[in-house]
Amino acid sequence: MSQASRTKKPDVKIVILGDMNVGKTSLLHRYTERRFKDTISTVGGAFFLKQWGPYNISIWDTAGREQFHGLGSMYCRGAAAVILTYDVTNWQSLVELENRFLSLTDTANSDCIFAIVGNKADLTDTHAQEPDTESARGDEPQPVVTCPTPPATPLQHKQVSREDAMALYGRVLRYKGLEEKACLPAEKMCFETSAKTGYNVDALFETLFELVLPSILKKRSEGESATVDLEMPMEAKRTKAGCCA
Repeated sequence: MSQASRTKKPDVKIVILGDMNVGKTSLLHRYTERRFKDTISTVGGAFFLKQWGPYNISIWDTAGREQFHGLGSMYCRGAAAVILTYDVTNWQSLVELENRFLSLTDTANSDCIFAIVGNKADLTDTHAQEPDTESARGDEPQPVVTCPTPPATPLQHKQVSREDAMALYGRVLRYKGLEEKACLPAEKMCFETSAKTGYNVDALFETLFELVLPSILKKRSEGESATVDLEMPMEAKRTKAGCCA
């Protein structure tokens, strides 16, 4: 993270929600660090501040374990976009999004944008097994492969189809009291990704960044801050009579 990113407040917040082991942290690492890392379960929550052009976007990674479930609504407060993440090889992980996680978004912005993301697509789709060269490129030089390409990993059974994800997207909109015809289409807001190979990861985050840009511009024009700076002391407002308001 650059020094500028450390000192600037976020202009907007994006939150990643989903059950444990669906790969939320791995998705964030793939996008921000350009490589796949084995991770342990997130405790509570963590965030990364991404500088996107002149804007600072905070991306919050939340814990999927039941014991940290109550923290989710706090992390979603004021969110401009929420990424609801499931595992394409695990039907229950899709069910949990609706049963456990959707209600946590009640504290998000009223115009919050939702993306439904099926991770681990490399386990079910040969196209997703191909390394994303842009996403895989990190700061370190990549070794030249001189040995024959190994055979593709055997595919697993895909328990959640894209149509299932699109149907959930429609239910999310209805839960929010929104008309589907007036919202972004499911075809644009449902993604299948692979944190391991980088498949579709950049497309996911860059699409969301473009979509939350109006929210950023609105906040800046109104002179509002997206978050509270806990390091700055709050000063009591005083009336003309000299009393604290």
